[in-house]
Amino acid sequence: MPQDSGDRTQGGQPPHPEQPRSADQPYAADQPDATQQLYAAGQPYHATEQPHPGATRTGRHGKRRRGRGRSMKIAAWSLLGFLLLGGGLGALWMTHLNSNLKGVDVDAALGDDRPGGARGGAMNILLLGSDSRAGTHGQYGKDTGGARADTAMVLHVDKSHKRADLVSIPRDTEVDRPACADPKGGGSVPGEQKAMFNASYQAGGPACTMKTVERMSGLRMDHYLQVDFKGFKKLVDELGGVDITTDKAIKDEDSHLSLEAGKHKLKGEQALQLVRTRHGVGDGSDLGRIQLQQEFLKSLIRQVDDIGLLGDPGKLYGLADTATSSVTADDDLASTGKLLSLAKDLKGIDPEHLDARTLPVTYDPQNPERVLPLEKQSQQVWQALRKDRPVPSSATANSVGDQNNSPVSSPH
Repeated sequence: MPQDSGDRTQGGQPPHPEQPRSADQPYAADQPDATQQLYAAGQPYHATEQPHPGATRTGRHGKRRRGRGRSMKIAAWSLLGFLLLGGGLGALWMTHLNSNLKGVDVDAALGDDRPGGARGGAMNILLLGSDSRAGTHGQYGKDTGGARADTAMVLHVDKSHKRADLVSIPRDTEVDRPACADPKGGGSVPGEQKAMFNASYQAGGPACTMKTVERMSGLRMDHYLQVDFKGFKKLVDELGGVDITTDKAIKDEDSHLSLEAGKHKLKGEQALQLVRTRHGVGDGSDLGRIQLQQEFLKSLIRQVDDIGLLGDPGKLYGLADTATSSVTADDDLASTGKLLSLAKDLKGIDPEHLDARTLPVTYDPQNPERVLPLEKQSQQVWQALRKDRPVPSSATANSVGDQNNSPVSSPH
């Protein structure tokens, strides 16, 4: 399995209060009811809260590492907005947009051993971003031939469809990945303990990442959406750029981002640099990058909501064409009609009612290159979503992932 410089070692075994379970052994969690269960296959090693190892170092790791490029795969939201505005598109346009979409059959790979569905009209969507360099001609690093899920966000839409929670899962999270169907056909890929979360995509494609998330959370993923590097850039350019504000200068030699403090309208290339930035913010880890992504997402949603495309059919079609050409979805969602229906469901969610957070984690004391979910707090997050309730602020109070110190904010 190809490794980048950010995946050098597996380190020692972290302290764990329980004996390891087999990769396919289910267990009862908080038992909110008979149908809502967690699954231990794929449950990450948990940890109690740990202090930041080596607080005086440069960054979290003592030295800066040149990892694989990071991309923010949030164009699913903009796609939904564009398609919603495109309800009046002619039949010929709709047929062409349908032909753009790429669908993946995940149902067979996931099988029947899954959590129960969300309650009363609530839904869960997995927003995925792989770090594949295919087609970028080395502009964002060497294509090693094995994409990983470097961005993963669980979007939970409540039953009223008026508010949503977005939970980012850090790429460096250690998990017990379950056995997954081999996407190349025939047999399965064995499960693995203490695996990097982002390697689940490489092991078994999007279905394996979905299965890993379902086993971690006890939430059934109704759909997944994914977009690529080139599509993300073009989408932002078609939109005319996205407005952000930085309260201090950001410079990252790895992502090539250089922004002074103040207001900016980011075009595609700069937007991609921003959501790939990690060494220029926070402790130099994936955790700071996630906060940048979440703020950019809110700005993008506001931008899509404000541009008023109905008066410009040409721009509307260009945006919809770019969006649908950039997205891969599960087969059940991979049609313009179904995306339109989903978009209408999501239209009532204001960015102010989108609560973004990172899965509560702490640094692995045995391997500072990795993070471990905080057991009690992580279960608070997943239980709230299973019960379709807001996540309590106490769930992330002691997490190293949500420090509310992002230098970027979205304009209101």
